[in-house]
Amino acid sequence: MPTISKDTPSLYLTAVAKDRLPVFRTDAIKIVACNALAEARKSCRFQLYAYVIMPDHLHAITDSVQKPSKVLRYINGIISRRVIDHLKEGGHNTSLQKLRHETRERGYQYSLWEHHNNAFLITSESMFMEKVNYIHQNPVKAGLVERLEDYRWSSIRWWNGCPLEDEPLTVDIEEISWRRGVASKRH
Repeated sequence: MPTISKDTPSLYLTAVAKDRLPVFRTDAIKIVACNALAEARKSCRFQLYAYVIMPDHLHAITDSVQKPSKVLRYINGIISRRVIDHLKEGGHNTSLQKLRHETRERGYQYSLWEHHNNAFLITSESMFMEKVNYIHQNPVKAGLVERLEDYRWSSIRWWNGCPLEDEPLTVDIEEISWRRGVASKRH
């Protein structure tokens, strides 16, 4: 179990949709994104400690066993493929046109993400909790809900110790080795 420190940092990741388009505005797309994030976590073998999926971006905190570039490549690549496939299968041509670009060297025509993703290391428990709180406050600050717990597409209920039976995504907070008691860490 990692202890968050300079020797075993966590990764704070932000991925923003192309042109800040509200790609993740529907529950159906958010489910696709959650399933894809779970798939990326399994394929790349990283732990997920906190997340939020907002209409035009997502934040996640993972462990740092893998290089940040590799984790981002798995998260962005798998979510992008699943969301674009979902849009194609559903005949959402207007949405697809907004994601279209010149055909690139690998032959792909759509980009879900901006290409300036943000990843940085979290090297202390206080910084870690600052980012966890920021992630969970995002929907309230954006006016999507009044209470943190009311936003379905985040890890807040896991952190509060009361996950729903049908949570869209699990997190690995039990895998963190806290220097001080975990009770002082939760919201």
